[in-house]
Amino acid sequence: MPRDPDRFAERAQAFAALHAGARVDRFVRNLSARIETLETGAGLLPVTVHDAEPESAWVCSPRTTYVDCAGEESERYLPRWAARALRPVLAGTGALVARAGLDRAVTVNNWLLSTNLYPTACSVDVPALLRQAIERWPDHAIWFRSLNETDDGPWLDALRRAGCRLIASRQVYLYEDLDAAVARHRDLRRDLRGLTRTALNPCGDADITDDDYARIAELYTLLYIGKYSRFSPAYTAEFLRAWHAAGLLEFEGFRGEDGRLLTVLGLFRHAGTATAPIVGYDTALPPKLGLYRLATACAYRACRHRGWRLNFSAGASEFKRFRGGVPAIEYSAVMAGHLPRPRRAAIGVLSQATRRIGVPLLRRYRL
Repeated sequence: MPRDPDRFAERAQAFAALHAGARVDRFVRNLSARIETLETGAGLLPVTVHDAEPESAWVCSPRTTYVDCAGEESERYLPRWAARALRPVLAGTGALVARAGLDRAVTVNNWLLSTNLYPTACSVDVPALLRQAIERWPDHAIWFRSLNETDDGPWLDALRRAGCRLIASRQVYLYEDLDAAVARHRDLRRDLRGLTRTALNPCGDADITDDDYARIAELYTLLYIGKYSRFSPAYTAEFLRAWHAAGLLEFEGFRGEDGRLLTVLGLFRHAGTATAPIVGYDTALPPKLGLYRLATACAYRACRHRGWRLNFSAGASEFKRFRGGVPAIEYSAVMAGHLPRPRRAAIGVLSQATRRIGVPLLRRYRL
């Protein structure tokens, strides 16, 4: 196996050790999928196998992503006329997904997070990887989530050459140079200053205790399930404890006078890029405390100090733009050439619809 200076193989092995043979709903309450692995030159790649179970979190279910979540987002963020116009489109997409069986999906390099980070494409024989996946799961479409041209251009090129179709999913926000962002954006400078001016007590990664994991799960749920979407992955305290112990998540936050966490951030990293799958705060407390700003400022500070790039995923788009986030369209690359013609056609329809309708809407309304 090639040398792994960025420890991708080590992290993937840790993921496999945690999840192999375990019920996935022990870790993500609203997820029904099997977790398996594929062997590659970069080490093991985590794989989720989803068999069209209803009401599953969007990180494994195409139906949830492109029908349920898309419907929630359109009603929440688009003008009323645009949301109304999209309703029959989404209804038709739901019928198409069900009829064609598109929710039978194998997702390669799926870490159960909103944003997956990839090894370098040159470390993986992509055509061989696809052949291996098709041989093992001949009745499933093979999906690769979380790909954008800035971070994953070589992966997108290799997957397109191999015959995958691109399906647009979200608009994410990237920070290539946080020093430059700090120099240009007043809101970001203010948030970073707030980290040292708040009356709350800082809590670093080494300060997290066993009693904190249930509270982190609660704070995450208040934000991601309560305010964003019931289809967000519902992580359990067991997930957070296991991932932290394995070095897959790094936490930072702030406590109140009684020692309870009031806001928290969890970073996941590969090589020089980090993402923040865990953000949470006590949404019942007054906005003047700036708890969300404190959590996100922890991410900006950590990445700036360590020279990491930050993929801050989707959501809170205006907030991230005002702090220097550069939008990038995120895609899933899908291999369906081995499937019956109706399912291949359905993938093609979904690809065209998301790229011709979804992408312009994402850009026009800065979602």
